[in-house]
Amino acid sequence: MHAKMRKSGMNTLMDRAARTLAALAWLLLSVSWIEGSGDLLGPIPKKPVYDDANQWFIRNRHAEADLFYIISTETGDHLAGADTCHFADVYDEALRRRMEHEMQAVDSFYSGRLNYYSPYYRQVSMQSWANENNTLLRLPVALADVQRSWDYYLQHFNQGRPFILAGFSQGAHALMHLLRQMPDSVARRMVAAYVIGYKVTQEDLDACRHIRPAQGPTDTGVTIGFNSVKSPECEIPVVSGGNLLGINPVNWRTDTVSTPFILYGKRGNDTLSVRYDPPTRLLIVDGYRNATVMPHIGVPGNYHHMELKFYYPYIRQNMADRVAAFLARLRD
Repeated sequence: MHAKMRKSGMNTLMDRAARTLAALAWLLLSVSWIEGSGDLLGPIPKKPVYDDANQWFIRNRHAEADLFYIISTETGDHLAGADTCHFADVYDEALRRRMEHEMQAVDSFYSGRLNYYSPYYRQVSMQSWANENNTLLRLPVALADVQRSWDYYLQHFNQGRPFILAGFSQGAHALMHLLRQMPDSVARRMVAAYVIGYKVTQEDLDACRHIRPAQGPTDTGVTIGFNSVKSPECEIPVVSGGNLLGINPVNWRTDTVSTPFILYGKRGNDTLSVRYDPPTRLLIVDGYRNATVMPHIGVPGNYHHMELKFYYPYIRQNMADRVAAFLARLRD
């Protein structure tokens, strides 16, 4: 009898301990501030759930290949109650509209006949990128979302098809994170990765065996990257400092041959030219007269904010060409 009571009492204590640990775990997960980070991290919005269709922008064209695109920074610091939030709230309609604008534009610019998948995620604010410490502290929230969305895409949407992985700016940083984590079985289906307006560093190359710099217009399983400036001194270090990869996205060469291209605009088209600069791995753009400077991290003569618009007809065709080359090799 006493043994049974002792056993019953022990079970009760264990049950209470388990409930206490569960409650503590719930409390830690539900807290929107991380102790010790103070205002640097701030309130963190509710995370997206990727079995909710509202957390995706999708165009299923019943194509043979997909484009998975990670958007750039469309969010600034904003108020969450009385506090400043440094992350996108994927449930806030005003913030979602900004992100959806880029999703729609990229689908229009690049997708062509590809299936298109782009997740909403708690990206860090533009102001965050002005300070490296802030960026490093906040980015894990965004990267965790992107990783979960990618895992969900592979499990529920991709169905074994070849895919193109692309991202711009903060999205390209997240793309590099996915490449680092990508198993060989998935990498074999990757047509190409387009790292638009960001850097691929020696650390990335050392950590990821799936990064092979593109050398031409139709090689597959490769990584394409570029950063555009008026001249090398216009580089933005947080975006392209230490970059070891580049190619001209108009002529698809890695030498210094300059090529004209058309910048399509609502008020008319301009003819510019672009050449690759091997020592700096930058694209040197001549003829662009707009002197707009990006807020917070911008430098006069840096064209980071124009990467999506400058070359989109050429990249759209290149994506189609690489998919065709990939599928042709599968059939050989």
